[in-house]
Amino acid sequence: MPDPRLWQLTAGSAALGLALAAVAVTAAGPWDSGQRTAERARAAAPVAGGAHHAPPPPTLAPHRPAPAPSAPSAPGVLPALHAPAAAGPATRPADLAATLVPLLADPGLGPLRTASVVDTATGTQLYGEGAGTPMTPASTVKIATVAAALSALGPDHRIPTTVTASADGRTVTLTGGGDPTLDTARLERLATDTARALKTRSHTSVRLTYDTSLYEGPELHPIGPNENLAPVTALMTREGRLDASDSGPAPRTADPAGDTATTFAALLAHAGVKVTGAPTKATGQPAEAKAKAKAEAEPKAEAEPKAEAGPKAKAKATTPGAAPAPEAAPLARTYSAPLTDLAERTLTLSDNDLAEALARQTALAHDLPASFEGAGKAVRAELAELGLPLAGARFADGSGLDRRDRVSAALLTALLTRAADPAHPALRPVLTGLPVGGFTGTLAGRFDTAPATAGAGLVRAKTGTLTGVNTLAGTVVTPDGRLLAFAFLAGRTLSPYEAQPALDRLSAALAGQG
Repeated sequence: MPDPRLWQLTAGSAALGLALAAVAVTAAGPWDSGQRTAERARAAAPVAGGAHHAPPPPTLAPHRPAPAPSAPSAPGVLPALHAPAAAGPATRPADLAATLVPLLADPGLGPLRTASVVDTATGTQLYGEGAGTPMTPASTVKIATVAAALSALGPDHRIPTTVTASADGRTVTLTGGGDPTLDTARLERLATDTARALKTRSHTSVRLTYDTSLYEGPELHPIGPNENLAPVTALMTREGRLDASDSGPAPRTADPAGDTATTFAALLAHAGVKVTGAPTKATGQPAEAKAKAKAEAEPKAEAEPKAEAGPKAKAKATTPGAAPAPEAAPLARTYSAPLTDLAERTLTLSDNDLAEALARQTALAHDLPASFEGAGKAVRAELAELGLPLAGARFADGSGLDRRDRVSAALLTALLTRAADPAHPALRPVLTGLPVGGFTGTLAGRFDTAPATAGAGLVRAKTGTLTGVNTLAGTVVTPDGRLLAFAFLAGRTLSPYEAQPALDRLSAALAGQG
């Protein structure tokens, strides 16, 4: 007989889609020939790992079956789902408080704890405990990072990595656009395309330089060298990983850009173009790099087919005194996956490298320096444009590794509510990227002990873990079809092994609220 949690996941996936659709119908009217959907129709594949910033638990969670895809219907499981306006009596704040107050008092959550629960259909706060108090969010700040990037750039934005040639064709430059997902296969195709373009110009021997000037400021995060994050540079391959992993902590190279250029030189040689000498770092200026990045962000007709779904960046004022794009012949270019996919990966796997990259893409969209400081200012400015509560908020980085970050539970639930709003479809990946309790991403090993098992497959949430900090923010669908957004933030916790189960119990309790 199938694992009951598998049925919960199937029901939860369908319930989330139906709840969001109900919100959309209420706000936007009748369905358009049955084509209106409120959630991307795809289930997250089961993945292990994620960017945890605390030691792994002493024992592994029991094996689970793979999650089932979102079900179009689940007779007998979801008979009560309907538009919120037609639903039965809503959860009353007093009832919710009676459920949450004892759970929030769990000693495992430490002395500092805040909470917010909001009905996304109405924006009404159903429960709050210090909801407006700024707290260290850890990785739940990625919700803000991702929302800002989607709002500033649009879900179709792609990040380019470009190769250009000097006027005499004797020097080629590999220019990073800030794509940490560039992998060896794409780099090899880029080298093959570059070699082909050079040969058509009768060049079979070149010098190679590489340009990382799009990013400014320090490359090292304030935490210093760390397995959770590579040096933050505009050019890297596989997030600078030195092992075969594709997510979570890993040994990192100290020079991601130089290593990428060295690999590219070898790939060029393999493709029949000799590279003279070792690759050298170009001395481009940030203003020039920005101008080039803007030009490359709108893919031209001759670009690779993948580039046709270019960005929908906002029109921002250009930087005063910015230099024109340098005269260089484009030879080849590769693009990242669309921002929709990058956003979901950032949240599901708690990808720190990608979070820092997206924060810098937001800075570029605002014509601010692509640095830790510039990214923080840009994220705040973008969230302000969305009308979100930012009192006391600080974005010292995009990943949440910096303890100087501050957000409130109210801000996190407001972000999630905005992502569920039919008026902001570009923000929907904020919801679809959230890990599924007990099944995917950083929640794969959780919700495995009663009473938290009630939330397995039904809770979708972003985790946050630093030493002494444990947070959880996401959504859950109630039995009567209401989509609730929640955020629980705990500080000065003694152990993640006590705090995380307490957070899971809090969110799972919401799944039973009718």
